[in-house]
Amino acid sequence: MTDNTAATALADAGVSIWLDDLSRNRIRSGNLQELIDTKGIVGVTTNPSIFQAALSEGDAYNDDVALLAKDGKSVDETVFALTTSDVREACDILRPVYDATDGVDGRVSIEVDPRLAHDTAATVESAKELFAEVDRPNVMIKIPATVEGLPAISQVLAEGISVNVTLIFSLDRYRGVMNAFLTGLEQAREQGKDLSTIHSVASFFVSRVDTEIDARLDELGTEEATALKGKAAVANARLAYQAFEEVFSTPRWTNLADDGAHPQRPLWASTGVKNKDYPDTLYVTELVAPQTVNTMPEKTLDAVLDHGEVTGDTVTGGYAEASEVLDSLERLGISYADVTAQLEREGVDKFEKSWDELLSGVKQELEKGAQA
Repeated sequence: MTDNTAATALADAGVSIWLDDLSRNRIRSGNLQELIDTKGIVGVTTNPSIFQAALSEGDAYNDDVALLAKDGKSVDETVFALTTSDVREACDILRPVYDATDGVDGRVSIEVDPRLAHDTAATVESAKELFAEVDRPNVMIKIPATVEGLPAISQVLAEGISVNVTLIFSLDRYRGVMNAFLTGLEQAREQGKDLSTIHSVASFFVSRVDTEIDARLDELGTEEATALKGKAAVANARLAYQAFEEVFSTPRWTNLADDGAHPQRPLWASTGVKNKDYPDTLYVTELVAPQTVNTMPEKTLDAVLDHGEVTGDTVTGGYAEASEVLDSLERLGISYADVTAQLEREGVDKFEKSWDELLSGVKQELEKGAQA
């Protein structure tokens, strides 16, 4: 475990630090193990954009692509093989953390094909295939929190598969996610699954909320609007934590907990600060609360470890203030529902675009490999 003051303070406050990045170079160079040993990393998240970046840089994947090309594998089959291989290796590196924390941490997340975000049945099948191919108990399958994703979340959890629910922006959708989680555990119990082996996190996106709302505040240009800049994302996340506390204190949850279930932890995602005028540790130090995960790009992680001031819980005392921020935005004519719906659409589109770029790049490499 790291002796870094900020990392230790976060862990003591109940925050698990996960790295929002993965690549073959990071895995095989020993860098991932180094981050675990020295910077307090206890989990890893990936997404289509991360894999697209990893496979487009350097030549770490060239030999495998060449072999897959000779075997006549399709583009989709090649991407599936490469990404699941990376996640499997990362799972093995993080297995000691998984064992030491009884499965709470030591997790590596891999996302279903983003083109399936609005197809419930196909999402379920993709999740099962990814889980079987990685074949490690500490893998988490990422499922987008679209309307069609909610029943898929329940069905995948019912199979005993741990799930990372991603692309959550609104409080209403987050409540739907928690309901889907509880439903999945209830179905798993009916099927005789051991609830103590099923884990889940709910990835609530942060910085993108400020980016969109700040742009709308700039358009208004008033003194009141300017005063609200940089406040919406943290307020939104704090109210999400309030919802988490409410749901996981209900009799419905207690009934599941009595049978060994673990709560679905809130995970703060998109925590890299986009606006250079804001502290680069904003979405970490202002969102410290028990039973949470903060998944950070390495740049944010390094900033937190270098100069982050972690002073304990910065969430649970701020619900009234957070509500007032969102109410003030509505009074200015900025629709919360419109913003969060737009962010979800853009989030799915962004991952689809990254996936298409990934497929295009792999197709080119396969063609080279076939000619070699």
